[in-house]
Amino acid sequence: MEILFAVICAVLILVGLVGVIVPFLPGVPLAWLGFFIYAIGTDWERISVTVTVVFGVIMLFALLVDFIAPLLGAKKYKAGKWGIIGASVGLFVGIIIFQMWGIILGPLLGALVGEIIAGKSAGHAFKVALGTFVGFVFGSLMKIVLILVMAGFFVVSLF
Repeated sequence: MEILFAVICAVLILVGLVGVIVPFLPGVPLAWLGFFIYAIGTDWERISVTVTVVFGVIMLFALLVDFIAPLLGAKKYKAGKWGIIGASVGLFVGIIIFQMWGIILGPLLGALVGEIIAGKSAGHAFKVALGTFVGFVFGSLMKIVLILVMAGFFVVSLF
């Protein structure tokens, strides 16, 4: 039975890694779910409750960063009030309009439009939009590292 839980965990971790790149899949929550299922399936002997809870809290933090990272990227590239508002609105509208690609395209286009509405030059608006993309990439890299660390704990627990 333990093998079944290990296979479920491995599959969910792999799907979680794909979910970092494919925006409509909740990558880190899926990887954590696999981790959690394995921990429960082995009666917490292979992976402790404490480790599972710590990864659960980190997973929630990663979800928060998913929404904040593009905004921080925009701010780092000197986005004005309208650029930040545009990136924020773009995130929500982007998810509705573009669905799976909205997490990437929404903040990028929103920041661009927001800066243009504020009367900034196209060059500046593009830099701010690029900053939102950099924020997205940073958030994605952070999620990949988190999933790989969970995968490492899982693999170590097998032996």
